[in-house]
Amino acid sequence: MLNDIFNILLPHMCLGGFIILLLVLSIVLHPRLYRYARLVAAVGIVSSIVLLSTVQTEPQYFGFQNSIMSDSYTLLFDFMILLCGFFVAILSRNLVKTIKGNAYTFYAILLTALFAGINIVSANDFLTLFVSIELLSFSTYFLIAARKGYYSKEASFKYLLTSAVSTGIFLFGVSYMYGITGSLNLSDIYEIITNQESSLMYSISSIMIILGIISKLAVFPFANWIIDVYKGSETSILAFLSTVPKLAVFAIVCRLLVFPLNNSFELTFVIAIAALFTAFWANTYAIREKNVKVILACSASANASYALLTASLVSVYNLSTVIFYLICYVFMNIAAFAFLNIYGDKNSMNVEDFQGLFTKNHGLVGAYAISIIALAGIPITSGFIAKIYLFSAIANSGLIFVPFLLALLLLTVVALYYYLKILLPLFKECDKNENTTDLKAVFSQKFVLVSAAIITLIIGIYPEILIELCRLIAYNI
Repeated sequence: MLNDIFNILLPHMCLGGFIILLLVLSIVLHPRLYRYARLVAAVGIVSSIVLLSTVQTEPQYFGFQNSIMSDSYTLLFDFMILLCGFFVAILSRNLVKTIKGNAYTFYAILLTALFAGINIVSANDFLTLFVSIELLSFSTYFLIAARKGYYSKEASFKYLLTSAVSTGIFLFGVSYMYGITGSLNLSDIYEIITNQESSLMYSISSIMIILGIISKLAVFPFANWIIDVYKGSETSILAFLSTVPKLAVFAIVCRLLVFPLNNSFELTFVIAIAALFTAFWANTYAIREKNVKVILACSASANASYALLTASLVSVYNLSTVIFYLICYVFMNIAAFAFLNIYGDKNSMNVEDFQGLFTKNHGLVGAYAISIIALAGIPITSGFIAKIYLFSAIANSGLIFVPFLLALLLLTVVALYYYLKILLPLFKECDKNENTTDLKAVFSQKFVLVSAAIITLIIGIYPEILIELCRLIAYNI
């Protein structure tokens, strides 16, 4: 047990310790000391990131009766999840001002979500995976509802209902898989399945397991919740929703597709069709929308569908492509929601309300524009490289998937319209009778926005090092 703790669990235990500390502080400290909660949470996350250096990755390490594992693949996703959590923690300043006395509890829930996320990445059996997914889901319900008001509570309840349905589907699939193999361990299932012929029941259980998990990505037929949730949530929580759950879900979905579920040819087509429907729905819905939050919600759903389609065409090259795409996508989204966090949730989020912001806020708007340009896939940004890399992976997967590629290319062109709808008003001049808003940002907000935008540009200009890293990790999974 001590070997397992020191070789794999120190980052998890550090987060767990700070969760307990925050809960204790929420009881013993006066509510007026709420400002220190963010500092405690940030220190906890940074400490966990530092402790990732203690995790054994070469060779792969299996702990606690093979229920969890670690390798370079899990290490990368753990780092990205914790980094996103750090950005969310320092972005949540405005939200914490409104909840004050509950600040320590809020950050305890945020760290619990991060704890669940890195446990999902490390899970090597369905029991550990299920408990971790549910812990992430419950934490997310409370984070969505943290903002005062009716809409945040409604958004949380709708997310709860969708998650309940998807959990039922996931558990049905797991029960069938257990009936076929007699095991819940992913390594054992892989060995059993590779030594026997694929069956219809195996394909059905694989499809149900994956559909139950990818509901967190707002993929068809579980996509409708994302509109109301993004409308009702505070912007720092949206930075969390658009990054941490997606990283955790993609990490485990790719691992499942590579190992225990790779014998189901039907699963590939089910995922590909669901991804294509999602991309069509998200891009066409965003065209008629004017609310920036809703447009970015559709963008999140569409981008998840692109990566999911590529992941379903299982190969080492495709896996490295998905990892690269996710890293690029995370920084684009963090920058976008950091700007909305600066703009303020009390203001209207319609595209015309952003008109003329560039005239008084050159640096902030410029960084935000970089994130939107990257999401649109325009050159010199990481988004362009990521989409080229992604579409080339689909093209190399066989002639049968060329129609899927052509459809995605067409939908990507359509998406340019709503990204430009967000971007162009920023640089328009206001009417003479209107005053341009002068945005006030604290250092933490500027740090997140500018650093994420700079990383987006650097990856777009010099992507080779990151691409090679992603390929190395994909080969070692």
